[in-house]
Amino acid sequence: MFMSKQSLGAVVAIAGLAAGAQAEDLLILDLSVANQVTITATTGAASANASGSVFTGFYLANAFGNGSTSSLSASLVSGNLTPTSNTSDNSPSLFNALGNAGLNVWSYSTSTSSTFTAGQQAFTGSATWNISAGAYADLLDGPSSGDIYFAADTDDDLAAATVIGQWRIVPAPSSLALIGLGGLVAGRRRR
Repeated sequence: MFMSKQSLGAVVAIAGLAAGAQAEDLLILDLSVANQVTITATTGAASANASGSVFTGFYLANAFGNGSTSSLSASLVSGNLTPTSNTSDNSPSLFNALGNAGLNVWSYSTSTSSTFTAGQQAFTGSATWNISAGAYADLLDGPSSGDIYFAADTDDDLAAATVIGQWRIVPAPSSLALIGLGGLVAGRRRR
């Protein structure tokens, strides 16, 4: 099958727009390992100035879609995820209030406060947590991207918090399902 120059140009333009849309992604969530989440910083810059408490932390809004239905049980495997304004204490924690739609990262530094500056890199490092099967399923059912608020740890804090950028899941949950189905189909063909 041959593609005309106009069709090829449209595909390239769409790919360029998609890449540009990801410019404000500050954190990438990897859900490719069952019952585990890895959050990795990009070199993306904060979109606004914000400061607040390390003990409140930053909030990945709507990570659970309509709200978590399972208690979040999270144990840190390893990690040094932190805002660039802080030195990591290598022990970031995850929190979610049952029924809240977002995922909170807090207690990532021995400092008591964090600052984000518009136009400057927002985060550095990464962290991996083992999480409960129910919370993992809720994350898979949620959207593939959303806003990052600071300082906030529950949905109740969002009105007073500042959006500093975006988070995104890679691969998207629907892609994980397709990978799983592809593996099943490939397995059946071999028999």
